[in-house]
Amino acid sequence: MAGSTGTHHVYVIELDKQVWRDDSKFRSANPHFKGGCCLYVGMTSHTPQERFWKHKTGALSKKGHKISSKIVEKYGKFLRPSLYSGFNPLTRSEATQLEKNLANSLKKRGYAVWWN
Repeated sequence: MAGSTGTHHVYVIELDKQVWRDDSKFRSANPHFKGGCCLYVGMTSHTPQERFWKHKTGALSKKGHKISSKIVEKYGKFLRPSLYSGFNPLTRSEATQLEKNLANSLKKRGYAVWWN
């Protein structure tokens, strides 16, 4: 996948652990979590840095729709490129599949993960 002529990227953001205490949906999505890092996995047609900024600022689309994740807006700390940089760039189809696979892989490695 890496090195393709794609225009999309997957990315991983570390979340503040407070999300575990505050968000019951996040806890429900990660019933086997025993501690460690909380993460958000996403995909974008922007660079991961641009997408992180859009999450943190609560960015709106041109039509006025919110395009940020509430979890990342409130709890996002920083990007974790060591967990995703080797995969990018990707086609949209590849990024869609990898977002799911990466989230599930990170869960199996013991992280608490949120993704759409």
